Amino acid sequence: MGGCRGLGGGSPGPSGGEKSMSSDLGINIGIPEDERKAIAEGLSRLLADTYTLYLKTHNFHWNVTGPMFNTLHLMFETQYNELALAVDTIAERIRALGEYAPGSYAQYASLTVIKEAAGVPAAEEMIRELARDQEAVARTARSVFPLAEKANDQPTADLLTQRMLTHEKTAWMLRSMAS
Repeated sequence: MGGCRGLGGGSPGPSGGEKSMSSDLGINIGIPEDERKAIAEGLSRLLADTYTLYLKTHNFHWNVTGPMFNTLHLMFETQYNELALAVDTIAERIRALGEYAPGSYAQYASLTVIKEAAGVPAAEEMIRELARDQEAVARTARSVFPLAEKANDQPTADLLTQRMLTHEKTAWMLRSMAS
């Protein structure tokens, strides 16, 4: 199967087929094709987690209530804006590796470990859920790191390091707000 495996039957190219971008372009960036594909598959999981967390954080931004409304509303906005930038960076790295980035809700749902919130949780539960989710995304990034390191893929390793730093710091800040 072409494209990133694990994306619900392949990641369609521009023509709707399931061709790997790498087979069309003959990419030679110093990383063997099988390693590029494995890294892209891991990054696809990270992209799905990041996008799903973005959506959940944006939802909480819109729907938070209570005495901490202003603080949480602004904090969630800062977090979802950061996640939106990360989504683009991760997707572009997948493309640079010669694969198509997943981009549908169905693909994200099949790849993510982030769970949707049931209804609209209380503000305190929003904080707890987002802290757990930030940690989950950090774990996903960490799970891909050995693949990038083995392939001597410094750009991906740098990206993963930055994602781990950001998610771990954000999780710490959220945990610090929870009672």
